Order: sequence, then structure tokens, then C-alpha cells
Amino acid sequence: MRRRKKVKFSLRPKYLLYALLFLCMMMIYISYQYSGSLTPIKTGVGSFITPMQNGINIVGNWIAERVELFESKSRLQEENKALRAQIEALKTQNSILVSDGYELAALRDLYEVGQKYSDYPMVAASVISKDSNSYYSSFVVNKGARDGIKKDMNVIAGNGLVGIVTEVGDNYSKIRSIIDDTSYVSGMFLKTNDTCTVHGDIELMDKGMIRIEDISIHAQIAENYELVTSYISDKYLPGILIGFVQNIRTDASNMTKEANLLPVVDFEHIENVLIITQLKERIESDGE
Repeated sequence: MRRRKKVKFSLRPKYLLYALLFLCMMMIYISYQYSGSLTPIKTGVGSFITPMQNGINIVGNWIAERVELFESKSRLQEENKALRAQIEALKTQNSILVSDGYELAALRDLYEVGQKYSDYPMVAASVISKDSNSYYSSFVVNKGARDGIKKDMNVIAGNGLVGIVTEVGDNYSKIRSIIDDTSYVSGMFLKTNDTCTVHGDIELMDKGMIRIEDISIHAQIAENYELVTSYISDKYLPGILIGFVQNIRTDASNMTKEANLLPVVDFEHIENVLIITQLKERIESDGE
């Protein structure tokens, strides 16, 4: 037996369009002609569709609000990120300005010290390292032999004597300050010309003082007298301010006096110094 071929039904698009147009016109006619009769149907359909539309509107509004909220949040996050970057940049600029202000003030103080001792040739240097304790009893600066620095050159800052160069490299120098336990400086009371010895004492420095020894029992000195480097010092140049005398007393031997010295240099905060490039022996040889 031969199988019958299935007849495929096909409808051209234009006929389908005509049919739909006809159906729409019929619906319009029926709706207009029988509007009263179709009212219950319209009401029923409206009762079904209206809640659905309301629900769709609510869901649509909720989705729109969430999309708008997400966009606003993303926009605010981007703005916040940009503002944070601006704040960090401003903080950096402010830190640089503050640092420059401190550096300018330190250099201004150093300049004033240089003016006070302008008779001596000097080289400015910055501290690059120091001992582990809180005081600058020994530290290293960034100038050395290439800059004309030599051992035993005097170092000043803060209107007075800091110490002396003890070691020199090509581009660095080590400084021993007058508060170091191994430091001895020949001093002189500016008002009376009486001499003494300034002995470093780290423990006493905790009270902000240095020890003064070997003061003549007959020295007519008083509190706050200025003490400077003496002419008889073998390494320190004369006339450099060291500090002011405090707590004068007779020592245990009753043969001499001793006292404390309030230094003019802040030995807890030293950033820049001036190194006098004139050695004491050079001055003495020039005078001979």
C-alpha cells in the first residue's frame, strides 16, 4: 500500500494579516453596537486585569527604585573614591608643607647661630643617624672629608656648643657631643673668667643638666652665669657658649666647687648642625 502524503497547510502572511484586520474590525463593531450587553464582560475582564496591572506597576516601580538606588550607590561610591584620593593628596601636600616649615625654621635657627659665630668658617650638615638612647650623645652627619671636614673640628647648633668631630669618612662624620660620658670640655665663666671642666653625664642629662667640676673655691659665680669654652682648651675654640650654671655647691673635698650646667643646645632634638672648619691648633699656630 502506498502511504498517503500529508498535505501541508500553509497560509500566506498577507491573508493572515487580512484575517486579523477583519477580526479587529468585527470586535470594534461588536463593542460599539452591543456596548450595553458587553458591560458585564468588560467589568469581569477589568476586575481581572486591573489588579494584575496594579501588581505589575508595583513590581515595576520597585524594580525602578532598586535600579535607581543601585545607580546612586555606584555613583556615590565613585564620588567617595575620588574624594578619598583628593583627601590623601591634600594630606600629602600638607605634610610636605609642614615638613618644609619645620625645615625652614631649623635652617633659620642655624643661620642665626652662624651669624653669631661668623668669625669662623663653617659647613652645614644634617644628622643621618644617632645612638640608640634618646639623647644625641653621639651621632653621624652627612658631611665628611670631601667637604673639608677633619677630626677635632668643633660642632655648634642651637646658639651653642654641640661637641666635636671624632671620626671622618669621605661623605660622613661622627660627632661626640658634650653630654657624652667620655666628654671633657674646658669652660670659662664669661663674667669672671674663672675656669672649670664640663664633664658629660648621660644620667644627669635626664634632668636636663651637665656636670661642672674643678671650679675654684674662690670663684665669685652665681646662678645663671654664662659658661663658654675657655682659651686654654686644647681642642675647643674659645668663646663658644655652652650653657648656664645651676646649683652651685662645694664638692666633697671642700677644695673646689662643683655645679650643674643647663646647656643651650636641645640634645634630644638635633637635626642640623654647623661644623666649624677651623681647628684650634690652626688658630694658635696663626697667632704665633
